[in-house]
Amino acid sequence: MINNAFGIIYTGDNSLRLKDLTYSRSVAAVPFGGRYRCIDFMMSCMVNSGLTNIGVITQKNYHSLMDHLGSGKEWDLHRKRDGLFMLPPFVTRDNVGLYRGTVEALKSVSGYIRRSAQRYAILAGSYTIFNTTFCDMLEQHVQTGADITIMYNEEQHFEPEDQYEDLRLMLDERGRITDMEYNPYRPGSPYKSCDVILMEKTLLEYLVEEASAHGQYQFSQDVLMRNVAKLKIYGYHYTGYVARLNSPNSYFAANMALLDKDVREELFSREHPVYTKVKDEVPARYGPSSVAHNSIVADGCIIDGEIENCVLFRGVYVAQGAKLKNCIAMQGAQIQKNCDLSYVVLDKSVIVKRGRSLSGYKSFPVLLKKGSIV
Repeated sequence: MINNAFGIIYTGDNSLRLKDLTYSRSVAAVPFGGRYRCIDFMMSCMVNSGLTNIGVITQKNYHSLMDHLGSGKEWDLHRKRDGLFMLPPFVTRDNVGLYRGTVEALKSVSGYIRRSAQRYAILAGSYTIFNTTFCDMLEQHVQTGADITIMYNEEQHFEPEDQYEDLRLMLDERGRITDMEYNPYRPGSPYKSCDVILMEKTLLEYLVEEASAHGQYQFSQDVLMRNVAKLKIYGYHYTGYVARLNSPNSYFAANMALLDKDVREELFSREHPVYTKVKDEVPARYGPSSVAHNSIVADGCIIDGEIENCVLFRGVYVAQGAKLKNCIAMQGAQIQKNCDLSYVVLDKSVIVKRGRSLSGYKSFPVLLKKGSIV
């Protein structure tokens, strides 16, 4: 367990790539896996590592995120000393309230960083999903005498749509990072950053102040890449499952991957529980004519139709005669009688009226915005 580190989660990542999924919410608040939000996984990783001081930097559309996190009770962060700190943007002489990058966001919360008593800082984004602890990463950081340690995983394949926040690392035989590429068209390395960075708090303060003084605001390009030869930057290899939600296609694929038992067991490990906001509802109810194959169904659902290879969130209603195949339906969605849906993502409270037929493709699912009526 780590007792000398604090965490900072930046939720101001560019959300335009997720289109209608982030129309009224930040990436961190996007529902995932039947009952979770994206930020639940990073929060749980930090809490399971022993961190008791976590700051969440918000940017835009953060009402849903603040409502979800609340006081941090579900993560055992509602405490008198340290705990969960929501850090929304605010206007000062130096800060206009709109961050152009992570450096500006960290500069705006420098007071929180300065007051944190822990020695190490763990910086993380909000669109990468995995389940681990950072204990081994900190141990390696100390043993190697690194200034900065970046978690990465290995991805051999590359899709053009994944060219977003793609930080590629080149390492030598000792694991030290010798070069970096940001959003490369043809990556020169299979080692991809997991958007988790570990360093001492004092070094973080210095790097943020130096970058800010030179009018620089992007942490990856202006801090890490510029200092790769000056600082000892090492990589920490994570071999587990990693999902990155950087497009509607990747969001759809990551949810569908949960239907694989091996992926599900790795992401929802009993050793490292994933915590989320508790909503007590009745169990899912299946009607006499219902049919369900290989699907994740959350509590509160009513299934009277047929579902196959679907992920249904809380309170979804599938009427008699409706057929859903390879679909994702978020909380409160209603699919009325005799509908036929295939490769469709329904956001919260979407209503599909009787007799409608919608069909997308595995590589291009149909996405219905929150509250839509079709």
